[in-house]
Amino acid sequence: MSETGTNDDATDRRLRLLIGLVVVLGLGVASVWAMQSLRHPDPRPPAALLALLCATVVVAQRWRVSVRIKSSLLGTAWDEVPVLVGLALLPPPWVLLCAVTGQGLLKIATRSGVRKTAFAMAKETLAVSAAAAVFLAFRIRPDPDTPYVPVLVLVAAMLAFAVTDQLVFLPIVATDTGSSIRQAARQNWTGTVIGHLGQFLACLVALWVLATDANVLLLLVVPLVVACMHLWQSRTTRTRQERESWQRLAKATDELNAVDLTQVLHSATTRAAQIFSAAEAAIDLTAGGADRTVRATESQVLADSPLTGEPGRAGETTVDLVAHDGGMRVGVLRLRFGGTVRLTEVEQYKLRTFASAVCTAIRNAQAYAELARIAAENEHAATHDPLTGLPNRRQLYDRAGRLFTDTGQDGLVALLLIDLNHFKEVNDTLGHAAGDDVLREVARRLHESAEPGDLVARLGGDEFAVLLTGLPTPALASHRAAAMLGALEPSIEVEGMRITVEAAGGIALAAGAGSVEELMRRADIAMYQAKRAGEPTTIYAHARDTADVDRLMLTGELRRAVSRHEFTVDFQPIVDLGSGEVVSAEAMARWKRPDQGDLTPVQFLEAVERSGQLPAFVDAVLEQSLLAVQTWREAGFDLPVAVNVSPRSLLDPNFPAAVLARLERHDVSPGRLVLELTETLTLSQIDVVERTLAELRNAGVRLAVDDFGTGVSSLSVLSRIPVHELKIDREFVAAVETSAEAAAVVRTTVDLARNLHLTVVAEGVESEPQRRALWELGCLAGQGRLFARPLSAARLLGTLQRGSGGRPGVLASALHEAGAVVRMPARRASGTGRSSLPHLPA
Repeated sequence: MSETGTNDDATDRRLRLLIGLVVVLGLGVASVWAMQSLRHPDPRPPAALLALLCATVVVAQRWRVSVRIKSSLLGTAWDEVPVLVGLALLPPPWVLLCAVTGQGLLKIATRSGVRKTAFAMAKETLAVSAAAAVFLAFRIRPDPDTPYVPVLVLVAAMLAFAVTDQLVFLPIVATDTGSSIRQAARQNWTGTVIGHLGQFLACLVALWVLATDANVLLLLVVPLVVACMHLWQSRTTRTRQERESWQRLAKATDELNAVDLTQVLHSATTRAAQIFSAAEAAIDLTAGGADRTVRATESQVLADSPLTGEPGRAGETTVDLVAHDGGMRVGVLRLRFGGTVRLTEVEQYKLRTFASAVCTAIRNAQAYAELARIAAENEHAATHDPLTGLPNRRQLYDRAGRLFTDTGQDGLVALLLIDLNHFKEVNDTLGHAAGDDVLREVARRLHESAEPGDLVARLGGDEFAVLLTGLPTPALASHRAAAMLGALEPSIEVEGMRITVEAAGGIALAAGAGSVEELMRRADIAMYQAKRAGEPTTIYAHARDTADVDRLMLTGELRRAVSRHEFTVDFQPIVDLGSGEVVSAEAMARWKRPDQGDLTPVQFLEAVERSGQLPAFVDAVLEQSLLAVQTWREAGFDLPVAVNVSPRSLLDPNFPAAVLARLERHDVSPGRLVLELTETLTLSQIDVVERTLAELRNAGVRLAVDDFGTGVSSLSVLSRIPVHELKIDREFVAAVETSAEAAAVVRTTVDLARNLHLTVVAEGVESEPQRRALWELGCLAGQGRLFARPLSAARLLGTLQRGSGGRPGVLASALHEAGAVVRMPARRASGTGRSSLPHLPA
């Protein structure tokens, strides 16, 4: 049996006990009156007078001003008037008989049931007996002709009647509604007092008319007085009820303005029970897969549990929770009363209004919860690696940064940088899915072997980092690192094969590092030292740091160089090898140091990447390159520009948006920008930057692979990156005349590009024989000192304007006579959108 069912049974038992007690008392009192009548019989009054009194009691009982407390009606009846007037006219036993008979007839006519009928008759017996006892105590003799009742006696009799009636009725109401007797008594007490005053006035008028020689027609004033008092009291009571009810509804609506769904449901159910005077209110929530039910009284929540799908109970009032705008149905609001209750039209409207507010509050709370869930997921995704679930580089840097600023940190802090040896072979041999399985297993082992307080992160590819905290001595860092690498020694089963993972680790102590970037740099140096030495781990030692003083000075000067615009960009033209016409230019960054002259990217790019100034550096190069494109275009030379991009820039999710914003600011078409990627990109880096490159390519930016042929994963890179152009490394171009192997590399690259519909550009063309050899092998474009060394944007524009042989835009004579070579129209390969022949940027 449910909790509610148990409570209902207990309440019913108490009600039966109280009603039985009242009925027994009523029978006892009635028996006393019967014995008294038999011992001292009174003459029987006229039957017409008895019938009139009985009918008056029925009408007075029906004429009631009621107020609902939960499922019960507590109100002021007007049966005291006929009873008190009757006691002044007739002997008490006959008055009691008429009052009880009238009550019984009324209950039978309204089909109130045996229990209610017996209770009403017993209650009337006790109340009339109390008033009659007052009359007898003051020795008031009934007289139909000239009734006389002192005002004091009338007041005392009325109080006795009312107090007895309330003492009998209030415990029943309190038990039925689950409230206290005091709460039940306080309901409508002002209306009750005013009603008794009206009854007292009606009794005085009736007795005065009957006791004097006044016109009997004045008795008609009594019903008028009663009617007026009744109408006034009814209107006052109902007005007050409605005002209080709407105030409770407004307060409840304010409480529903919460973002927590549980708070909304608990507040809605308790307030519903209070507003509609229900024994219990429940909300069955079905929207959003919630399947939840909440039940409550006006004072407490009874249950908050999964929805059971039980059918509704008899006597329940239900309303669907549907938003006022016709939105989806989120559930059902159920009100259970102690008996059959019919809500008035105003109450039904109020219930619909409340249900709409509850529905809106539930939808708002669910929407807020969904937004909070999405925000939490986004926050988690921003700080965690999607493959392994470990914290990523961002979270590692944040945590390390807090440790650097925490002066109360216990113990030392160290960074362990771990790189897997020969992991590329797993990807190349077993595929990337198997490689992902290996990375997940490595992440799991590292996480399980870490000490509490340590942070294990994946930086990307096959590189992991562990932030070791709470180290009592520096030597313990080596022991902790050895234990973690030892966890990787057991073989891993992948696709039915057992493989062994080897790793190298570099350890750097935070003490003396100065910054998170420097700590990472030192751990990186130590890790590569471990790889070269064949050791599992190595601790960073300043004496073995290969970074010289000049590089450290560069790192310190970078911020100043960015702020003072010491980075400049020169441009080397890219030329059609056959015609000598300039078709594009490559941007080459330079650092003009005031005291040491120009530095090339080879000399400072690593320092830029390690210093955290890479975004500002890339932004400066792009800005100058696009300004140059604008200048050339205004002069009549619409040339694309190629800009080298570091793989670390592609790891920045904001990089594509920054590039496209620059293009829009300078009104340069995305197709006029070529981003050159180093061919030595590792596959693990490609996994990370693939989405960034796809976003740029989809926007129209062209992509090129620089130094093609020098890496070990050329075909893998081409299969993963949607490029437009290949640039042959200068070492193959330099040997193309003398080395059959170099010529074979160039020929193979050209054939590969032709099949993939890519453009090929040769770097480092220094002589006419090299140019002719490249042309004969099928390479259509090249750059090098044969045509021009890197020049500033203005000097390159002057060179283009002068041209060669009086031809602007041409830097070398043609290798063939005009008309000797006929260019066929470029065919489009189906589904690729690329030309079927090698072509140069438009």
